[in-house]
Amino acid sequence: MINIQFSEEEKRELHYQRYHHPHPRVQKKMEVLWLKSQGFSHQDISLAAGVNNKTLATYLHQYVQGGIERLKELHFHQPCSAMTPHRTTIEAYFREHPPATAKEAAAKITELTGITRSANRTRIFLKKCGMRWRVTGVLPAKADPVKQEEFKKNAGAPAGRSPSRETCGIFC
Repeated sequence: MINIQFSEEEKRELHYQRYHHPHPRVQKKMEVLWLKSQGFSHQDISLAAGVNNKTLATYLHQYVQGGIERLKELHFHQPCSAMTPHRTTIEAYFREHPPATAKEAAAKITELTGITRSANRTRIFLKKCGMRWRVTGVLPAKADPVKQEEFKKNAGAPAGRSPSRETCGIFC
């Protein structure tokens, strides 16, 4: 059992923050500490707040280490892609030379950075960089020039049809 003495000001702050802090995880931490400040046992706190004993002990240790401000800190693991350090190089190159397919983009990234990724992972990375698929179409070879100009102005699929996956392709 961890014994902690709470001042009236800390109790008021815990009571306020358990409902008004913007992040639900911090609200739960404040709830646990508020229940502790009210003299509840660890078992009762675990049941009331819906946390296990180890989590309860972690919250209490955080409070002992840094007070209420330490409870407000959030540290989430955010994995980082191996391509992230090369992001500016990749972006600059693809803004100049947009690839026609994700496979082509993956091959160019391998050439530029030495990092090999599948077409799907490359597509996801390029989307995170702010690039998106552009709809492309094919102009008929022997068509009426007036209709070709009209097609260029409309720049899309025929009316009533959404472009298929085969007609999409250029990242920029």
